[in-house]
Amino acid sequence: MKNCKSVICLLVFALAFTVVAATAADAPPLTFKFTKASVPGASTTSAGGINNSGQSVGSYTDSSGVAHGYILKGKKVTTLDDPKATAGTTGASNIQYNGTAVVGVYTNSAGVTVGFLYKGGKYTDIPGPKGNLGTSANAINDNGDVVGNYTDSGGIIHGFLLKGGKYKTLDVPGSEGTIATGVSNKDVIVLYWANSSGAVESSMLTGKKYKTINVPGAASSYALDTDNEGDVTYEWLDSGGLIHAALLHGGKYFKYSYPKAYETYGGGLNDKNMVAGGYVPSQGASFQAFNATF
Repeated sequence: MKNCKSVICLLVFALAFTVVAATAADAPPLTFKFTKASVPGASTTSAGGINNSGQSVGSYTDSSGVAHGYILKGKKVTTLDDPKATAGTTGASNIQYNGTAVVGVYTNSAGVTVGFLYKGGKYTDIPGPKGNLGTSANAINDNGDVVGNYTDSGGIIHGFLLKGGKYKTLDVPGSEGTIATGVSNKDVIVLYWANSSGAVESSMLTGKKYKTINVPGAASSYALDTDNEGDVTYEWLDSGGLIHAALLHGGKYFKYSYPKAYETYGGGLNDKNMVAGGYVPSQGASFQAFNATF
């Protein structure tokens, strides 16, 4: 997942905002209803995922400037710090649709990134294929299948699917590096990847077939999550490098922004038409988090 993604902090504000999305092609408008959601007391919040019961996960920075992972439901926050992690390096990436298992990444004392699974209060490493230089676990489905990315001994980034204890490498054809970010219960996978021009594109993998799913008009498209209906959340960049949000829903692309925000991204997605994302209120400000229904 992309590092600039912001977290979900569920300070359930009574006031929710509604915005009508700008759409691609001739799609009818899609209405988004926003609720502010940042970890109480955090200086920044970056949302990674959200399950069907509304539990969200991600990363936040506390008042001392130290980063942590978290699970958030309402105002209840569970802080995640992998016991093998260097202080301030644990981040949660995503959570199961109908479960509570969380995946993420931390940095160990040797400076190597390692994926992890958090379930029932216990942390388990997701080390990636043998010989890699660093791994991140980015999403998990209800079957326990995990997708993420690893760096090989030559410094090339590859996506992976961990299923039944075995790793399968995922490389979009023609890519200069691939990162897998979301996986449905049918193992439909979304990924983003670098092309030969240095721009970022997105794909959906169904079986053995990769389909390009770039946001129309975007300079770069980062697909960040998917649900079990084939919807996809995005962070996308315009020609000036500003961050925006988009949703692929029902085969159509919808661009949207948190009201009056300088930048917005769409992070996690569940099966209840909910997005966990983030926004920058004004230029130079830190990312804050939101939940949105559509």
